[in-house]
Amino acid sequence: MIVLLSHLHAPTDTIRLDYDARLVRRKRLMTERGMAVMLDLPELTDLSHHAGLRLDDGTEIALEAAAEPVLVIKGNLPSLAWHIGNRHTPCQIDGDTLVIRDDHVLRAMLEGLGAQVTADTRPFHPEGGAYGHGRTFGHDPHDH
Repeated sequence: MIVLLSHLHAPTDTIRLDYDARLVRRKRLMTERGMAVMLDLPELTDLSHHAGLRLDDGTEIALEAAAEPVLVIKGNLPSLAWHIGNRHTPCQIDGDTLVIRDDHVLRAMLEGLGAQVTADTRPFHPEGGAYGHGRTFGHDPHDH
């Protein structure tokens, strides 16, 4: 049985996953060194909040966010963030910039609103939802 870890002692390999791939339940993953790992979790899980995996033999494998194409946005951040949020687009807040996944339609909209937008490739860590950290799957008032 594979165990999700909140911290690592001695990882011997790494699995890098982009934003979409970090949301899993059952999936075959490949480490940087080419080892296949079959992850079979009891429920859909965002791996962004776990440092790694411990395999049956005690081997620890680090989990990291892979670099992916993003847009780095500068300008009137409150207004720009509102427009991004209004489109339910995951967004990372990085000091004086916003970061979203690369999207030509959103880029054109943001530039039309006066934003300075540059393309980059980096790990993407968007903000969590209003009802908890990480991704949200909708709000159930009975969850309280």
